[in-house]
Amino acid sequence: MDEDHPLVLREAAQFKALGHPVRHRIVNALRQRPATLRQLAEAMSLAKGTVSFHVRVLREAGLVRLAEARHVRGGTEQYFALTSDSFRLPGDVADGTRFLYDAALAEMVPSRSPETGHTVLRHLWLSTDEARALASELDAAAEAGQETGTDREPYGLLVSLFRADIPQLPKDEQPNDKRPPS
Repeated sequence: MDEDHPLVLREAAQFKALGHPVRHRIVNALRQRPATLRQLAEAMSLAKGTVSFHVRVLREAGLVRLAEARHVRGGTEQYFALTSDSFRLPGDVADGTRFLYDAALAEMVPSRSPETGHTVLRHLWLSTDEARALASELDAAAEAGQETGTDREPYGLLVSLFRADIPQLPKDEQPNDKRPPS
């Protein structure tokens, strides 16, 4: 797995591969560690043949690779891994943001506890420099919590700092105490 250089998604086959919910779940499972088709099928409660098909699509798109093959009981056990630690969208990809939102939405499951989910939309009023600084801080914060473990549960973090389409009112000419009632 290439941890230093994220794979930049550019090819239609890559988007098509990641756009399918089963393949998206396989990628997320493989973020934990390399796995066999049997292990993936078991984790996802799917038939091994179904998982095999989807892993083949991911391999052909260059997102998954054969990491290791072991000889066991007269057969071969193949372990599959992601080709890169992370995937990125180039800035010029049309509908790239929509792709990420759809992926996050597909991952969201009803919360098992009221304390485990938090989704909110807020609007911030920032200068360009403040927006760049905040984006950098959010990116650094998103890197935290990447370690998997048996005592940890997966949470999705969708961070999007975007210029919002909110009409900006002109400066109010009246003093605050002389505004008409609303």
